[in-house]
Parts: sequence; structure tokens; C-alpha cells
Amino acid sequence: MFSFTDSSTLDINHQASGVPDKYELHQNYPNPFNPSTTIKYEIPDQSYVNVGVYNLLGQQVRNLISEVKPAGVHSVEWDGKGESGNPVPSGIYFYRMTAAGFSDIKRMVLMK
Repeated sequence: MFSFTDSSTLDINHQASGVPDKYELHQNYPNPFNPSTTIKYEIPDQSYVNVGVYNLLGQQVRNLISEVKPAGVHSVEWDGKGESGNPVPSGIYFYRMTAAGFSDIKRMVLMK
């Protein structure tokens, strides 16, 4: 038998409905990686999302996403190739997500 003494109410929010309550960029997996890695991100509202990969000099290596996405949890895979389709060298790379005023950068390592 259960008894409850707390009479507080349950607040239904975005998380309960399966929609994230904030913008978030997760660490890629696996990291280090070879030959590909997955980048997961969350957006609480429909937003224009941009996810790009950059080298240590800050030069864009590849644009992974540049489009409007619905609210929710999303992921994109990077195959270790540049815009030309050629494999990039082993090393440290950064990936950046921007959406609706949110911006975050994370580091990843490509090992061949």
C-alpha cells in the first residue's frame, strides 16, 4: 500500500513530452574516431541549425547541416571527409553548432 503526503502538482514540460527544454551540443561518439563519428544535438524549438567541422586554424573543413530542423534530439554523422569528398588527415578538429542565438564548440580527434 502506498500513501502520499505531498500535495504538490506535477508540472508537464518539454522533457515530459519528449522535446528538449534547451539547446545542447553533445560530445561526439566515438572520440577518438576512425572512420566516422556521430554528433548529437538537441533543440527545443524548430530552428535553423548549422553544424560545421573546422581545423585547428579555424578553417571550415565541412558543413554537415545548414537547414531548418524540428524541435527534438538529432544527430549527424561525419565520415572524416572534407567538402571535396577527400579524406582529411589525422588530427584535432572542432565542430560547432549554431541555432537561434545558441552557439557551442566541441573538440574531436580523428586517428587513422
